[in-house]
Amino acid sequence: MKPSDSIDVLKAIELHRQAQERVVFTNGCFDILHVGHVRYLTDAKALGDVLVVGLNSDASVRRLKGPTRPIVPEAERAELLLALKAVDYVLVFDEDTPLELIKQVRPKLLVKGGDWSVDRIVGSDFVASIGGETRSLPFVEGRSTTDIIQRIRQTFPN
Repeated sequence: MKPSDSIDVLKAIELHRQAQERVVFTNGCFDILHVGHVRYLTDAKALGDVLVVGLNSDASVRRLKGPTRPIVPEAERAELLLALKAVDYVLVFDEDTPLELIKQVRPKLLVKGGDWSVDRIVGSDFVASIGGETRSLPFVEGRSTTDIIQRIRQTFPN
């Protein structure tokens, strides 16, 4: 996303807050979108009025996951996420963690998948300090981008 888009999205999110709408925030790489992602994002949206997704940039994904990732470029990952009815806004961030973005969004609820315990979720202390809460949502077993990549490599070895 271009910086001007981020500014516009942050202004829109502020209007939702002013309207007393519950803003939910989550983040991730969302590389090779799969049913686990869709179920997780649908569950996250059900907890509030507006779902904001912080999306790791390509550079951030490479630092976190290695030089062969992401498989899908950030602009396409953002477009795919925005096509889901559960997702209202996507903000791309370049840092390794979404902490600065969480501080800008100021969500009422911060969520991550069940593979993250609440005490390990980046930004949970900040969200608590502004009167919000953090939750870990159920993890969809056997559904991950890493698993999909491994299955492809096993099926089509070079």
